[in-house]
Amino acid sequence: MSILNQFIMQIFNGINIGSIYALIALGYTMVYGIAKLINFAHGDIIMVGAYVCYFMIKTFNLPVYVAILISIVTCIILGITIERVAYKPLRSASRITLLITAIGMSYLLQSSFQLMFTSNPRPYPAIIDLPALKLGNLTISSNYYITFVVSVILMVLLNVFIQKTKTGKAMRAVSEDQGAAMLMGIDINKTISITFAIGSGLAAIAGILYCASYPVVSPYIGSLPGIKAFIAAVLGGIGSIPGAVLGAFILGMIETFTKAYISSQLSDAIVFIVLILMLVFKPQGILGKNVKEKV
Repeated sequence: MSILNQFIMQIFNGINIGSIYALIALGYTMVYGIAKLINFAHGDIIMVGAYVCYFMIKTFNLPVYVAILISIVTCIILGITIERVAYKPLRSASRITLLITAIGMSYLLQSSFQLMFTSNPRPYPAIIDLPALKLGNLTISSNYYITFVVSVILMVLLNVFIQKTKTGKAMRAVSEDQGAAMLMGIDINKTISITFAIGSGLAAIAGILYCASYPVVSPYIGSLPGIKAFIAAVLGGIGSIPGAVLGAFILGMIETFTKAYISSQLSDAIVFIVLILMLVFKPQGILGKNVKEKV
């Protein structure tokens, strides 16, 4: 393969992983924008979605599309339950308390699945069974183009939902000012629950697509992608949906080209260096707003 073809393939690799990070980052940025909470358990919902789909196919021999649907519904219910049980009672607590609770929920999910299914990785079944795409001398795996297409469709639908629907407008209002939104008759609790539901559904799809590209599932598969998606959200401007998408694709490219041309062992370190540099020089992110809080 020529140097140019290798370079183009790395771009496709970056788009593939960036698409997955974007779906995860949307959950982070929506929850933070509306509930002002960094939900570190979000990465483990990815893992739950991947496991549910795995067992629906391997144990119950269900069709792939049915297994995916059950996985999405399961993660939506899980996300709403976590919000209602763990976060809602502490909504008025300090951010440190909320952060500790989120980390605790993350460890709870990981430990529960490790006890139920052990920590041994399991080979993931083929989810996407379509022919590869030929572009001249390049062969693009079906996982790549399906992941990108699905991610773009979901992002567009989410944007339309937020901009055009009554519920989406309520979410924007709560994000701007919860007190004013409540005075206008908006149900804050319902709006936050819907936000968690949407983010968790996207996380389920992201987990399935991630395991389709890297066909192994374990109780810890959501940790690193979840952290990187959070970094992508910070990079683009946490609280900004376009920023989360932009940051995810930038991070995907950085990670891919670092692995290809510098060192695969240093790729994660460079991703975290990007986070540190962003927090130092532009903490609001690329598309984030620099909002000053009154004290």
